[in-house]
Amino acid sequence: MPRPRPLTNVATAVPDTSEQLTPRTPHNFNNGSRTSRAEQGFAKLQLSEDNDEEYDEQDTLQSAPLLASSSTARFSIRSSRRRQSPATKNAVQRNVMMLHPTQILSVAISRLPLAFGIFMGGVLLILIVLSFTRPDDLHRYIGAKAPSTSSTQSTTSPSPPESKSNLLSYENYTTFPLHTNEYLIECAKQHQGYMAPTEVTGISVQWVHWTLNMTPICQFVRAAALARERNRTFLVDDTYWNRGKWLDHFEDVRTRQPGPEPDCKPPPPDEMVACPRTSRHWIITSRTAKFHFGHAFANHYEDPYAHQLNRLKPIFASSARSLESTVRPNAQNMGLLRLTQAEFSSFLTEVNQGDKEYVGTHIRRGDRKSLSYSFLDRKIPTKEYLDAVEKTWARLHKGMPSQIHPVVYLATDSSNVHKEFSQVYEGRSFSLFDSSDPRLSSLASPAEYIQKEFNVLDLRERIAATRGMIVDLAMVGGLWTEEKDLKPEAVICGLSSSVCRLAAVGMGWEKAFGQVDDMGSIDPNGKGWIDVDQKGQIIPVWEAFELF
Repeated sequence: MPRPRPLTNVATAVPDTSEQLTPRTPHNFNNGSRTSRAEQGFAKLQLSEDNDEEYDEQDTLQSAPLLASSSTARFSIRSSRRRQSPATKNAVQRNVMMLHPTQILSVAISRLPLAFGIFMGGVLLILIVLSFTRPDDLHRYIGAKAPSTSSTQSTTSPSPPESKSNLLSYENYTTFPLHTNEYLIECAKQHQGYMAPTEVTGISVQWVHWTLNMTPICQFVRAAALARERNRTFLVDDTYWNRGKWLDHFEDVRTRQPGPEPDCKPPPPDEMVACPRTSRHWIITSRTAKFHFGHAFANHYEDPYAHQLNRLKPIFASSARSLESTVRPNAQNMGLLRLTQAEFSSFLTEVNQGDKEYVGTHIRRGDRKSLSYSFLDRKIPTKEYLDAVEKTWARLHKGMPSQIHPVVYLATDSSNVHKEFSQVYEGRSFSLFDSSDPRLSSLASPAEYIQKEFNVLDLRERIAATRGMIVDLAMVGGLWTEEKDLKPEAVICGLSSSVCRLAAVGMGWEKAFGQVDDMGSIDPNGKGWIDVDQKGQIIPVWEAFELF
């Protein structure tokens, strides 16, 4: 047999497919001949080469005879590539690039979004750095007016609004200050959602006010702390408060927290507005509190590096400080508290033979509903409180000699609850209903607290009921007490009541929640604050505010 002719196309080792590919009849393809299959495989290789894509070499090898000569069209293209010289390979690549300019343009266009994203990311990074390091320059570059942060802003005229959108008109009102619902309506016109705290907006505020309209104590306590931290003046306007005057129950807040200008006068009523935050005076009510103490406020004042309950520890601490230093009962109410402490101490001595430990329990009735829907009519049964008292006492005194049934100080707005608790509980209990001192027994709630019914009571009855509530709050939670005074070992209450939230503050962080772990979970063995409403099923188990 003659030797095969030497290769003549060594440079590329790829045959001209236009000459070797010949048309095939359907008969040839249907028969599935080896030649047709091989040429199908070669066509596949050409398609991959034209698209400049990687392919499966194993598939290529299976589509051609294993012993194919390098001179045939079945020889592997990849093998031929390995034999190309650098110069030849570059020539082939140049030819490919010249033959496919649309591919070059397509690749360039596909990279544009990435390049644009990198560019915009750099711009945003520069703006963020400038906002922290050179905010004044940033405002000048973008043409915006920098907000004033001076604490010595004039009190004779209001600051001009930054834009027409912040202009608030009270021309339709003739009586000032407005009612709480009217303030709510005006705030809703200005803001879609919660407003950011002062530190975030950078707005200078000269006054912080509080109009009381059946507002729980836990809400205005934080308003006092906000004014103190921002070095502003905290005032109380009691025009529409239906429990008498502020001074009927508490000390003047400016005595203990005078603010940066102790001799300044309150603003005229027609300057008292709740929104916008660019105004010099704020009215914070139970209806407008959500615009001031919302998500932005929480995100700013909570501990950002903590988890769950631990995030709220700074707010808890500042609330406790406000109750200790700013919001304090006046001399008359402190005298009533001392009388209650003395009578209850004698009661404990008689029952416990000198042991001063007790459990505070608060049961709210009236128009207040539980947060949980698991209770009938959303009223927490008295049995839930009774069971919690005994379980908590047994847990806190495990292995220690103590009374099986602790003495309970019962605070409630319902005489029916008082009777039921006294009859069912196997231990002993004490409340303002049980006091032998008429000065104290007259402070017991005249009826279950329902807002509309309370409003029609005589002013003297409303003032007396409010004093009784202050005494009960102090006895249940340990607020406004001294070192020698009686304090509860534990508190049983429902989270739906503001008294329950405040009782935790009065007890203190560790006594209320025990040794909270790093993830912010309450201590199940050492906690002394017991919520029978949600029973720890919500996270966090305690919150400072109840926003409407």
